Amino acid sequence: MEYCFTANALSKHYKNFKALNNLSMHVPKGAIYGFVGKNGAGKTTLIRLVCGLQFPTSGEFTLYGVTNTDRRIYKNRRRIGAVVETPSVYLDATAKENIKAQYRVLGMPSFDGVENLLQLVGLENTGNKRVRDFSLGMRQRLGIAIALCSEPDFLMLDEPINGLDPQGIIEIRELILRLNQEKQITVLISSHILDELSRLATHYGFIDKGSMVKEITAEKLEAATKKCMKITVNDTRPMCLVLDQIGVEYRVVSLTEAELYGNITVTTLVHALDTVGCEVVAMREKNESLETYYLNLVGGGSDA
Repeated sequence: MEYCFTANALSKHYKNFKALNNLSMHVPKGAIYGFVGKNGAGKTTLIRLVCGLQFPTSGEFTLYGVTNTDRRIYKNRRRIGAVVETPSVYLDATAKENIKAQYRVLGMPSFDGVENLLQLVGLENTGNKRVRDFSLGMRQRLGIAIALCSEPDFLMLDEPINGLDPQGIIEIRELILRLNQEKQITVLISSHILDELSRLATHYGFIDKGSMVKEITAEKLEAATKKCMKITVNDTRPMCLVLDQIGVEYRVVSLTEAELYGNITVTTLVHALDTVGCEVVAMREKNESLETYYLNLVGGGSDA
């Protein structure tokens, strides 16, 4: 698998505080990577390190195969766009003026792409409206437009939906999906709003206290959090024969436990198992949410 970003034992310390602690991480090319952690877990610190705003205490990271200690890293950083914390915009200027200002910073030869960028993020009809009069969602979209001025391959967004109303969240979600699917931009989304991430992410990295707890694909995470019936029997071997016959999807956990997926009448199942001498000891529904999965990984906490 090709990665646009990796981290190996990456650490960042501030006196007695470890913002990142031996972090290992892998962001596949083309992914929407949900970078999940509590407030203060180290998410923003990582983005700052990747952008060159800060430097690691130890360890290393790579951008498109080039390590952060290699002089070529400066060239590869041009392939990154980022919105760190809150968008950096000129409040007394219009959306178009803000994008033109970024073009000047980048030394772009003309403003030919400005209108296309405004249209891409849904700000083409803002006219002479000043940014200070924008909604929070409009400011976020403008911040993303500014990050896209350099035509990046890799976009990093730090809490892009934090504080947005439902309509703003939908607009940002649709924009991110469009950038990923139509523009083939790899996107890293730092967030602690897990329900919204589940609508976007193809991969996840769960961070706690500066360390990576687990990396997992959305497909495997969905399987791990899939709604099921957990059943305990005296012996799963005859149970498997019955489940195969009636066409119920299942996963054997141990000699006495299994997880059943799909709809099945409890009475029908118990009767079928009784005919082969399989005794049902207990049954309970298991429906783990993404938030529950994360809390189980890191040991709880209400601000995840």
